[in-house]
Amino acid sequence: MLNDFLCFFCFWHNEASQPGIEKNVFFYVELGLLFISTSKLHRTKLDGEGARIADYFDVIAGTSTGGLVTAMLTAPDVKNRPLFAAKEIKTFYMENSSKIFPQTCGMVGTAMKLLRATWGPRYDGKYLHNIIRKNLGNTRLHQTVTNVVIPTFDIKRLQPTIFSTYEVRNKKSLKDALLSDIIIGTSAAPTYLPPHYFTTEDSHGNMREFNLIDGGVAANNPALVAMGEVSKQVIKENPDFFPRKPMDYRRFLVISIGTGSSQGEDRYSAKLAKGWGVFGWLLSNGSTPLVDVFTQASADMVDIHISVAFQALHSKQNYLRIQDDMLTGTVASVDVATKENLENLVKVGESLLKKPVSRENLETGRVEPTDEGTNAQALVRFAKLLSAERRLRESRSPQTRFARSFSSI
Repeated sequence: MLNDFLCFFCFWHNEASQPGIEKNVFFYVELGLLFISTSKLHRTKLDGEGARIADYFDVIAGTSTGGLVTAMLTAPDVKNRPLFAAKEIKTFYMENSSKIFPQTCGMVGTAMKLLRATWGPRYDGKYLHNIIRKNLGNTRLHQTVTNVVIPTFDIKRLQPTIFSTYEVRNKKSLKDALLSDIIIGTSAAPTYLPPHYFTTEDSHGNMREFNLIDGGVAANNPALVAMGEVSKQVIKENPDFFPRKPMDYRRFLVISIGTGSSQGEDRYSAKLAKGWGVFGWLLSNGSTPLVDVFTQASADMVDIHISVAFQALHSKQNYLRIQDDMLTGTVASVDVATKENLENLVKVGESLLKKPVSRENLETGRVEPTDEGTNAQALVRFAKLLSAERRLRESRSPQTRFARSFSSI
C-alpha cells in the first residue's frame, strides 16, 4: 500500500509530448494501495476542472491494486467519460480499505490472522469483489475510454495472461472479459486473497476459462509489458502511430509510479533465512518473504531495463520513475488498513513530491537522487508537455480524441 498523489498530478496533465513531436504516453501503477492527495499540482488546472487522466495518456497499465486504479480511471460512465476523477480515488481507498482488509486487534486477533494465513487466504475477498462489480457493472475490456494493459497470471495454464484493449478493441476475442473479472483476478494476491475463476463465451459458443491470481507474480511493474504491447502495434503498422521503429523509445514518454517498498529496511538476511523451510519462506514476522522476493525482483528488473534503454538512447528525461524504497513498519505492509496507517501513507506520498528525482544505480541496485529537480518539478514539466500535446493533436484532428495516440490511453 502507498500513496496516491503521485498518480494525481500525472493524471491532471498527462499526455504525449513536446509540441510537434508525436509520443506515446504511458502511466503505470504497481502493486499496493494507492492514495492520491491534493497538491499544488492539482490546483495548476492547465486544462480546466473537466480534465481527466484518460484525456492525456495513450496507455494506462496497472497490476494488482494498480489494475483497480487503472479501471477506475478508464471505465466509462453513462456519458462515456471516466468513471472516477483521480482525486476521488483517495476517498475510495480511505472509505473501503478497512472493509477489504478487516483489522484484528490484540494478541488473539494476531494469532487468528496467522492461523487463517496457514490454512487459506487471509481474506475472503467478498467485499472487494462486490464493490468492484458495483462500480464497474457490465463494462467490458473494449469499452475503456483509453487503452489499458492489465497483467494477470493464470495458474492452470502456468503463464501470464495479459488483458490489453489492443487485442479486443476492433475484433472479437475471448479475452474481452468483464472489466470487473479482470480486476478481481489481477488483485488476487497469493496468501491474501483467493484466486478468481470465470469464463467467457463468444457468439459461436466457444468458451475460455480463466484461473487468475495477482499479475504481480509476473509483472509487478507493468511498464515493460505495456511498452511491449505498443511495440506490437507499431510492428502491425497501426495507423494511429507515425512510422517508427518498434524499439525507438525516444518516442515514448513514460511515467512509472510504484507503491513503495522496504528495501532500505534490510528485513531479510542469509543468516535469518538459512533455517527456513516452506513455512518460513511463506510466513515470517507477519510478511511473506517468498512473495516479497519475487515481486521486488520483477519490479526492479523492469526498472533496470527501462532505465538502461532510455539512457542508451539519450532520452532519460522521457522516463520518470517515482518510488519510495525506504518504507518501514506498517506503512510498508500490504494489508494494514487502519485509519492511522492510511493517513500516514498519504503523508508519505506528499513528502515524496518534495524529494529529488531518483534513478536506479545499475551497479548497487539502489535508487539514488539525481540533479534533475524534485518529483513535483518533474511532474510539472511532464504536465506541460502533455497539455501541449493534447492541444497539438486537437489542432491536427478536431474530430478525434487527442488523449490517445491509438484508440485509448
